[in-house]
Amino acid sequence: MFQGETAITVDDKGRLAVPTAYRELVVRECDNRLVITYNPFESGCLYLYPEREWQRVRDEVNKLPSTQRAHRAMQLKLVGAATPVELDGNGRISVPASMRSAVGIEKKAVLLGMGGKFELWSEQAHHAQIRQTLTDEDLSAQMLELRL
Repeated sequence: MFQGETAITVDDKGRLAVPTAYRELVVRECDNRLVITYNPFESGCLYLYPEREWQRVRDEVNKLPSTQRAHRAMQLKLVGAATPVELDGNGRISVPASMRSAVGIEKKAVLLGMGGKFELWSEQAHHAQIRQTLTDEDLSAQMLELRL
């Protein structure tokens, strides 16, 4: 559904314009609603889910036993922080200040279409991710078999 990399500018009020190429899709397929939450696996990044996909993810995460530390951490980061947003008349969404601060998003960010969701990265964290080279130790045998 979503793919591609777009440099994004965040204004002083924490608003960012959803790229024009995605706006109609977000309006049509997502009922103009997204849910912003933390990426529980990597710092410097937020997830933006279509509302219906978010509901599926939320329910799966909430099924995990909260007595296990890793599950509880995932529930806190994903479900506890989840914030619904809607595109305004100018195709913008507002990212909460606490989230921007926590992941280091200031004026410049990068929006990545990752299939069923977006990832919103601080520009610095995204550049660091891109510069990181995977080694054979990082790649599973299954990944090595892919034709990229």
